[in-house]
Amino acid sequence: MTAFLISLAILVGGYFIYGMFVDRILATDRNRPMPAVTMRDDIDYKPLAPWRVFLIQFLNIAGLGPIFGAIMGIMFGPAAFLWISLGTIFAGGVHDFCAGVISIRMGGKSLPEIVGSQLGKPVMQFSRVFCVVLLMLVAAVFVITPAGLLTSMSPESLDTTFWIIVIFAYYVLATLLPIDKLIGNIYPLFGFALLFMAAGILFVLLFGDVTIPVNFTSGFASHNPQGLPVFPMMFVSIACGAISGFHATQSPMMARCMTNERYARPIFYGAMVAEGIVALIWAAAAVAFTGGYEQLSAYMAAEGHSAGSLVHDVSFGWLGKFGGVLAVLGVVAAPITTGDTALRSARLSVADMIGVEQGKLWKRLAVAVPIFVITALIMMMDFNVLWRYFAWCNQSLSVFTLWAVTVYLARKSKPYIITLIPACFMTVVTVSYLLAAPRPEGFGLGQEIAIGAGVVIACMLTSLFIYSRKSFTPINEPAIQND
Repeated sequence: MTAFLISLAILVGGYFIYGMFVDRILATDRNRPMPAVTMRDDIDYKPLAPWRVFLIQFLNIAGLGPIFGAIMGIMFGPAAFLWISLGTIFAGGVHDFCAGVISIRMGGKSLPEIVGSQLGKPVMQFSRVFCVVLLMLVAAVFVITPAGLLTSMSPESLDTTFWIIVIFAYYVLATLLPIDKLIGNIYPLFGFALLFMAAGILFVLLFGDVTIPVNFTSGFASHNPQGLPVFPMMFVSIACGAISGFHATQSPMMARCMTNERYARPIFYGAMVAEGIVALIWAAAAVAFTGGYEQLSAYMAAEGHSAGSLVHDVSFGWLGKFGGVLAVLGVVAAPITTGDTALRSARLSVADMIGVEQGKLWKRLAVAVPIFVITALIMMMDFNVLWRYFAWCNQSLSVFTLWAVTVYLARKSKPYIITLIPACFMTVVTVSYLLAAPRPEGFGLGQEIAIGAGVVIACMLTSLFIYSRKSFTPINEPAIQND
């Protein structure tokens, strides 16, 4: 229990202490003109109440990653608690916060345009393709998974194919309609279900007759049943609960709806901390419900068992029938409210790429229909392969974002160390994972070689950054007149 409480305290305290520190570096200003007002089109640029923007951002980023990823991640041992808490505060929160603020100051531009503005046109072209592919992967993954969960909760006549069609049809509408018509109205309901789930499970962990068999005094050796090492495998398994490149594709979408830049910290950094808390809760719940690492591994290895079945058993076992239904609905809502905005972000990214304004429905259709078709084709891939590629692409995109933000801060003469360290760390993680992961997912090289190569590449990028820093063009954003 102590390890859980320490990690929870790091998350809550980190939001107020380190989050405020990052806010001062970014110098958010309540008087800055906002794209939602200056570029309003009532489709994508639409002023929304801050609480709605927070809920949309939170639900956008809180897919199954902080739930399923945390369940798989805790199988590596107590190191998972530290990665969730410290990764959220020093990497994920900073990553999301900075991406959102820079997008505001660039008129709500999408992530590839942000990356390109700092790292150059060739990187921008690559990130455009990479980003859109990732968004379609996210949408495909988050159609299949909630469809399976809904199938388990519905009559036999409503099979997986039925739910896939229903969910994908909803995604089409959410991608095309003005943001306040469907997403802005349905997210409060989904948000209640997801927050109830987290609060209910947390209450049982804190006050119920359960034991969380995780402690830091036993060391940080891997408990993974397959013998996989903590580094780098755990840092990719627990993606969305600590840092996720996908989040930076969502921040610009909310930058187009915010009414004041002073809300950036609670919306962007705060949503990431909330997601970290959800991940921490489910990591603790998984090992507490089953009784330990070995028991959790045995549960997951049993026929017919998965992270989804564990969520079902924990929810109904701890919260009863009514609470269990609400909790499972929260788990279903999480991927759906990520998949819909993934496709919406893909539309906006492609529209920014080719310079097509999105005010008219036929123009939105012209951009979105090819995205829908490709996403449907991706859904035909084997789900396990699909998930692995999604996980690695997700973390790799965070590397592009962190290096772009580092350059931005350097050009602004700000303390870029806050993103340089996470950028280097995630570079090592993604490179070493790609090299060490077994074939065909990776190259199957030894861990020492993979980590060594990751460190070398991170050092090379850092050296290139330091060498180029003197030639960076300063960013002189217009001064804001105070009231």
